[in-house]
Amino acid sequence: MDFKNTSYIIMGGTTGLGLSAAIALKEKGANVLVVGRNLESCKKAEAILGPINISLSGDATDPETAKTAIQMAHDKFGTITGMFHVAGGSGRKWGDGALDKITLEGWNKTMELNLTSMMLSNQAMVNYFLEHHKEGAILNMGSVLGYSPSPKYFVTHAYAAAKSAIIGFSKSIASYYAEHNIRVNVIAPSLFITPMAKRAAENEDILSFLKTKQPLDGGRPGASEDINSAVLMFLHPDSKFITGQVLAVDGGWALSEGQYQ
Repeated sequence: MDFKNTSYIIMGGTTGLGLSAAIALKEKGANVLVVGRNLESCKKAEAILGPINISLSGDATDPETAKTAIQMAHDKFGTITGMFHVAGGSGRKWGDGALDKITLEGWNKTMELNLTSMMLSNQAMVNYFLEHHKEGAILNMGSVLGYSPSPKYFVTHAYAAAKSAIIGFSKSIASYYAEHNIRVNVIAPSLFITPMAKRAAENEDILSFLKTKQPLDGGRPGASEDINSAVLMFLHPDSKFITGQVLAVDGGWALSEGQYQ
């Protein structure tokens, strides 16, 4: 799959799934701009991706961050082929959890991190495509928890609501902008080894639960590289007839009953 003469922005692309996708795109010939909140992780990502590719330290919930990233990418690469929005996070430390205990701060912060940040980046990207009369691709990061809950080990109802809303939002804008050949799709992963998933990845009960909940390849958590084929497929310009789709990359999570023992 050849990505020569293409360029992409990855919101949340300096660690975890986003960085893995950036590396995969770069190895296929694409130019990449990655955005991350932490300046140190931006520098590390640039070192990994090489001198042609660039980074931006910024908060995805700030309306100016995506706009700045788009301007930087356009100035550096001459054009932008697409965007992958990975940025998000758990609101657990602010009070996300079960509904009887959830705090308003936890709800609002979780929505801001996951849904508002995505709306802002998608809006900026769509405006760029329209302004330059370009077709393009947007890929958003969802979660299986948006439609396939796990009531014992993953009880963060605001997070589930935000990830479910990402699906509805993405399908809605995919429909509206299809006549402009702007494609919008969603990847919905299960539990992957990422910085955000540290709590779950170090819990022996959860790892045991995964043996049957996501049983593919030995019943393990996902590795960052496991999403790359799906990312490349959705973002490639040749995928011009695919929009409004949600693809689970979940090791069988949504198909399996799981266990509590």
